Amino acid sequence: MADAGASAPAPDAVGEHNYVFNVSMSCGGCSGAVERVLKKLEGVKSYEVSLDTQTAKVVADDSLPYEKVLKTIAKTGKKVNSGEADGIAQSVEVPAE
Repeated sequence: MADAGASAPAPDAVGEHNYVFNVSMSCGGCSGAVERVLKKLEGVKSYEVSLDTQTAKVVADDSLPYEKVLKTIAKTGKKVNSGEADGIAQSVEVPAE
């Protein structure tokens, strides 16, 4: 399945996922809480949390599923309004454990 889009991943990006979450954050403490949990999450290659745009962007190993990142962010108590995995909209319903 070839993608002719201009945003095709770089060759060295094979085996990773790009997750984007819209998270309700009202202050630096909120964004800091999200950053702290992402920093500790196994499989996260890099992340960018923006209070201005209310987003958390995560580059993750192929082994780290979207649902695990979603659950981890939700554990901070912040509301996740929307999410996407590799450009495809995903559910933000946190599965019961």
